[in-house]
Amino acid sequence: MKALILAGGRGSRINEIYKNINKCLMPLNGKTIIEYNLDTIKDLDISEVIIVVGYKAEEIINKFGNNYKGKRIKYVIQWEQRGLVNAIEYCKELIDEDFLLLLGDELFFRPDHNGMLRKFQEIDVFAMCGVVPVSDIKKISNTYSIFLNDKNTIYRLVEKPDKPFNNFMGTGNCVFKKEIFQYIEKTPINYIRKEKELPDLIQCAIDDGRVVKSYNISSNYFNINSKEDMDEALTFFEGMNN
Repeated sequence: MKALILAGGRGSRINEIYKNINKCLMPLNGKTIIEYNLDTIKDLDISEVIIVVGYKAEEIINKFGNNYKGKRIKYVIQWEQRGLVNAIEYCKELIDEDFLLLLGDELFFRPDHNGMLRKFQEIDVFAMCGVVPVSDIKKISNTYSIFLNDKNTIYRLVEKPDKPFNNFMGTGNCVFKKEIFQYIEKTPINYIRKEKELPDLIQCAIDDGRVVKSYNISSNYFNINSKEDMDEALTFFEGMNN
């Protein structure tokens, strides 16, 4: 299995503070945000890491080179930043096996990726979405909401919902069968953001009869898109070290 990290977007809101670096390289508690993702991968049964770069691509490439703590790295350049699904599409020639998707601007505290990968293989599903239970469901409006049954089978995903289905917050950390690439062309363009969204890609597979499950990947999750997100994550991680 390979791991795919998406790190190509600029992040216009956070760049008001960090104007001269890719937001995935922002420092947080002693290391960059993307390093938290790479440190997660180094302990998994992953053969290769593919990083999609775009904005300030050379900074990421120069920092990590072709190896991180024993894991081989390849890079793909997303020449136009047209969203997550477009970034995934750039990698279709390099991925001919099931893969783990991570977002370079997402942070977890003690995530259970190993458990998610093991469950994915045990029950043989098409995809597995890492979710986080939250007490404040308003936060789900920053990611996506899932509708599922008591067996954790997902039937509906909605990007940035005004009214989330429940208290499960969807993340960009998912495991996919390689056939997910077949659904990229079918994925509709979001009428607001004018790009294809990850939940809509997964929904296309569900509508085609594919089985998608959820997995509680962590109890603490941060999606870094603003100074407030950064401050919240910094406060949390500093508190864990005290």
